[in-house]
Amino acid sequence: MRWSGQELASEGTSTLPGLKLGNLMRSVTTPEFAGIRFHEVVAKSALNHVPGESAMPFNWTINPYRGCSHACVFCLGAETLVLMADGTQKPLWDVRVGDQVIGTEPRGRYRRYVATTVLAHWRTRKPAHRVTLADGTRLIASGEHRFLTDRGWKHVTGAATGVGTRPHLTTNNSLVGFGTTGLDELDRAPLNHPEYRRGYLTGMIRGDGHLAMHEYTRPNGTPGRVHQFRLALADTQALERSKTYLELEGVLTARFAFTPGNERHRPMTAIRIANKAAFDRITELVSWRGEESLFWHRGFLAGIFDAEGSHSRGILRISNGDDEILDQIRESLDELGVTHTTDGPNAIGVSEIRVVGGIQMRERFFQLVGPAITRKLSIEGMAIKSSADLRVRSVEALGHDEEMYDITTGTGDFIANGVVSHNCFARNTHTYLDLDAGNDFDSEIVVKVNVAEVLARELAKPSWKHEAVALGTNTDPYQRAEGRYRLMPGIIAALAHSGTPFSILTKGNLLRRDLPLLVEASEHVPVDLAMTIAIHDDELQGSAEPGAPATKGRLETVKAIRDAGLDCTVFMMPILPYLTDTRAHLDEALRAVSEAGGSAVMYSALHLRPGAKEWFMAWLEREHPELMPRYLAMYGRSAYAPKEYRQWLAAKIKPLIRRYGLEPGTMNPTTRSLRSPRFGSLIAEELPPGAAQPTLF
Repeated sequence: MRWSGQELASEGTSTLPGLKLGNLMRSVTTPEFAGIRFHEVVAKSALNHVPGESAMPFNWTINPYRGCSHACVFCLGAETLVLMADGTQKPLWDVRVGDQVIGTEPRGRYRRYVATTVLAHWRTRKPAHRVTLADGTRLIASGEHRFLTDRGWKHVTGAATGVGTRPHLTTNNSLVGFGTTGLDELDRAPLNHPEYRRGYLTGMIRGDGHLAMHEYTRPNGTPGRVHQFRLALADTQALERSKTYLELEGVLTARFAFTPGNERHRPMTAIRIANKAAFDRITELVSWRGEESLFWHRGFLAGIFDAEGSHSRGILRISNGDDEILDQIRESLDELGVTHTTDGPNAIGVSEIRVVGGIQMRERFFQLVGPAITRKLSIEGMAIKSSADLRVRSVEALGHDEEMYDITTGTGDFIANGVVSHNCFARNTHTYLDLDAGNDFDSEIVVKVNVAEVLARELAKPSWKHEAVALGTNTDPYQRAEGRYRLMPGIIAALAHSGTPFSILTKGNLLRRDLPLLVEASEHVPVDLAMTIAIHDDELQGSAEPGAPATKGRLETVKAIRDAGLDCTVFMMPILPYLTDTRAHLDEALRAVSEAGGSAVMYSALHLRPGAKEWFMAWLEREHPELMPRYLAMYGRSAYAPKEYRQWLAAKIKPLIRRYGLEPGTMNPTTRSLRSPRFGSLIAEELPPGAAQPTLF
């Protein structure tokens, strides 16, 4: 690779935010990498310890680069859920300056939840700690961060005496708030599940819709029938969801203005149909079918709450006069573990079902059910009173740094994973920043030029236990810049010389350059190799991974690895819903991997953690805008694909994996060689949600 025409940043000028200038040797730009700047740094360490909660089959990684010149649309981050002023929750990375969130302030006898404006939003990198509460709430924070406890504001870590003395969390403290109500991100309302959709339509249409058939006599004296459906709402959020769900069920509706607004009432918009086929389909969708799934119960409660529910002054209620509907509401609440009571009926025959158990039970309802109308979710003005068990169970240092986000608000605090969190410190500009997780990840590449020397020293320490080390779990070690810096030969030599087993995950064909070294290393230590090949459509692959090697070239690299006598697992990750999950695409992909001699296949659905979601969604909106509604339904409330989608994908891909002999320990029908299962117990299985997933793009 040529490295001509390079330009250096002026000496003494920091071009790398968040990095101490003493570690930066120089910053380089070159015509061969237009739009990319390389920051050559002197690293203090090479080995990184994997978080203890990770499901990955290794404990140590090496990342010679930070950022990736493949310029793909995926990356990783960390998230904490922030309570917005409208009652919804957003991951902290997605909060923006000017957003309205919920903070707190003392008012009279109580501290109350109030709306406040985000004044600043930034990211930094600090040692990570995990705080675990008695109700299961978990918080990842820096040691300097403060939370409100029953004994005032306290830092996550500190000392009782001497250096570092400050108020800090102990197991004698309880945090203030309502916690995560015993749920996690995967418990959020499954908005895209067909049973949830049917349940929502049942609750909404039975609660607020008009569905009727009228008979009449035609002018010629023959009988006729008119089939009518109309849903009129003042809240467009619920109307839009209902219209979308009906369309997904094959029912097209027409929108029209129902009533104009006045001083007392908001304007109402409606949708309608006027044909028998659509009428019959809606009738079928909203029919009572007896025993229903949990997905249906969650959708039904969302629909009936949007239609007939209210939430004010700390009371969540659903009103109705139909005994059959009231019985179904109670049954659905029981199924979800939401405590409730019934008042009435009143003089006109209407009963009210109230959720009881305080704010944590109401938040449990909102999180499990996922109503569309956000104005009904707000807790603004309510006193901070909760019976949730928020005692501190443990505070653990995770032993690694993480990118962390923070905000400054008008009240100086916000609600993080259901507890009151102080701004770490206030500032209105993005100073002392690490690099951006989006464009900077692609264009500002940190190169640890001395990583091989540092690694050799670390591996020579008597304390090193020769555990397996993984490369490529964060950024690709064989990205294009490796052609210039040649860091991997020294890393491979250090690992092999010290007797340390290792694995490499890459999408870079540059690995072929080091095959002789890898073969030699495999004679001394176990060496596992894997290629990421997720997209087997040239046009789509060029759009999603504009700087990465083409699929054909990566398959040739798999063949070269196998011809050299080494195993090579193929990671089909991530599989993109509605883009690469068709049977034809999966079948072609697995056939190509088998013909190239791949040793095994590992797969997972697209996973959009913070720092990835905003950039992927921007790409999707630009390249495939027609898929935005479906992706928002799948990933709007979660980083993970819905459980039902993952089950559907598994049912489709696992038989194909077996057909092509791509399970570990089986015979490859193309090469007639036995596949090695050594790369890890997760081969040929979907990576479980919540695992520390490698950055494959």
